[in-house]
Amino acid sequence: MNILEVVTALPTLPPRAPDSHKGDCGRVLVVAGSRGMSGAAVLCASAALRAGAGLVKVAIPAGILPIVAAGNACYTTALLRQDAEGRIAAAALPALMRLGQAHDVVAIGPGLDRGPELSALLAELAGKTPRPMVIDADGLNAFAGQSEKLRCEGSPRIITPHPGEFARLLQTDVQSVQTRRRDLAAEFAQSHACIVVLKGRGTIVTDGRRIYENTTGNPGMATGGTGDVLTGVIAALLGQRLSAFEAAQLGVYLHGKAGDLARDQIGEVSLIATDLLDFLPPAICQAQK
Repeated sequence: MNILEVVTALPTLPPRAPDSHKGDCGRVLVVAGSRGMSGAAVLCASAALRAGAGLVKVAIPAGILPIVAAGNACYTTALLRQDAEGRIAAAALPALMRLGQAHDVVAIGPGLDRGPELSALLAELAGKTPRPMVIDADGLNAFAGQSEKLRCEGSPRIITPHPGEFARLLQTDVQSVQTRRRDLAAEFAQSHACIVVLKGRGTIVTDGRRIYENTTGNPGMATGGTGDVLTGVIAALLGQRLSAFEAAQLGVYLHGKAGDLARDQIGEVSLIATDLLDFLPPAICQAQK
């Protein structure tokens, strides 16, 4: 392993031209949700909107369409075929391929659930969709034992595992991950040509050559759904033409900053993922100054 360049300076979003339209600000496709986990899709897509994406479409199993469509009036939805368990079915692959081609960025994973057919679908989608991707949660679990399929030449892949998901990818245990967080994240990023966002206290962002350790965030964010928000934020920043490393770096900073602003208002104990959506705007405003 080469010596890593430690990055501390934060990137900023470029100012928007006065004649900007929604297509200039990034078209984000969110592939998320399953029976019982519709909220993950709502959180991810809403976060992409709050982080500046011009257009967001949520691709979801048919059975949760009414719930997700009602979750936010500002995104659109795409209906996908589902299996008997309410997950995206293997037969949905052609539709997902078409949708991916029509968007600038694809975010995959929040609330998808797990299954062998779904894992095969996600591996094929990631390998054949020439668009930048953010892959999280069950999107990552699909690659356990086949992590080499995360590669897609010419299209950046950002993975956002928590220690348990990263341990499954590495086929090791959480204690081993936590003992060597920096080294393992950098080694994986280098060998798989991707950006690793290893979540936790001092979230790590690395491409195998550079490394950034985040300074924002607090224990109040240890609650369901906050990772779904992060996925949407990073996808939106990618859509606004930041590089993959910059989008991941700024995304984790803003996500944590929103959590810190929420904590200061309502405390750590009561903080929930939807609070991050409310505090993302001031976090972005402060970071852009």
